[in-house]
Amino acid sequence: MTMMIMIFTNSILAIMLVIIAFMLPQLNTHVEKISPYECGFDPLGSARLPFSMKFFLEAITFLLFDLEIALLLPIPWLLNSPNTTMSIMIVLILIMALAASLAYEWMKEGLEWNE
Repeated sequence: MTMMIMIFTNSILAIMLVIIAFMLPQLNTHVEKISPYECGFDPLGSARLPFSMKFFLEAITFLLFDLEIALLLPIPWLLNSPNTTMSIMIVLILIMALAASLAYEWMKEGLEWNE
């Protein structure tokens, strides 16, 4: 019975929130908010605009560091394994690779926006 009351209450609350969201007007509508592209480019203009490669390099750097940090997520499970010393060594090597790549990126000024 408690489960049915919880499902009913959650359903009613979700329906009320959807109805309120559709009934409220958009108070701050202007050209940038209602345009399909929010990146600052004119969607009706030329598609051959010059694009700075710095954005691409920054995105690649973010993806690499994000991937390395995602590889650190299983550390708590590794530490509970029977071979703890090997797990700690693997984690330390991964952290050192992450720190070394950040230091290299910093020395090569890959994180600077100055041209």
